[in-house]
Amino acid sequence: MATLVLAPPPVVFDASLSVELHASSMRGSREQAVAGVTSGQLSLGDHVTWRARHFGLTWRLTSTISAYIRPSYFVDEQVSGPFRYWRHAHAFESTHDGDSGVEATLMKDIVDFAAPAGSLGTLAEALVLRRYMTKLILLRNAHIRETTETAT
Repeated sequence: MATLVLAPPPVVFDASLSVELHASSMRGSREQAVAGVTSGQLSLGDHVTWRARHFGLTWRLTSTISAYIRPSYFVDEQVSGPFRYWRHAHAFESTHDGDSGVEATLMKDIVDFAAPAGSLGTLAEALVLRRYMTKLILLRNAHIRETTETAT
């Protein structure tokens, strides 16, 4: 997935690691940080536990920032939670908007995950989870774009 944001990479990178911005982007699922780093910026080695409501159930997921190269790349990975594994790589490339020439960021998301429950989980991934997770990430990215473009 890729999202063009009309703001410089350091601004978009920092926004992407904001606990508050993430929580506000996930208002629909009432996601909030409940343990670890619960406010401010996440950085290398930080852990955060999120509580959210999806599919009518309350879930908890603890992730860590396992890679961090400001302002171009970071990775968050599940430490404990509902997935067999979850790894989300975020890349930020400097570019310019072709129409306006404004400095911009091409934000790329590479998500690798697996549901629990063996073959039943694999079926759930194919039928529901991939599409649902893609929708959530696009929603988050639209919120980051709106917030950072307004701020610059």
